[in-house]
Amino acid sequence: MDTFHLTSFVFLIGSGVLLAIWICLLIYRGTLEAHEDDQLFLADQSLAAEQREIVTRIERINPVIRSVMISWIVLAAASAALWIWQGLRSF
Repeated sequence: MDTFHLTSFVFLIGSGVLLAIWICLLIYRGTLEAHEDDQLFLADQSLAAEQREIVTRIERINPVIRSVMISWIVLAAASAALWIWQGLRSF
């Protein structure tokens, strides 16, 4: 296997892994958001604390989701550029 095919293969595998991680993070955030209530808990402080914890988790995972998405886009674009470059080179 020559260098181009190996590099292209590694980029495609990396892109697939980042895509899978991104989808899992989106599912995890969706699960957290399903447990979030938009109600005021005036009487029960334990429920209010639980809701604050869920909101904190959602706010903490959003930048991770964004960075994984940007990394995936960059890697996918690099893979496409390599593929196009190889096609033009062999044309």
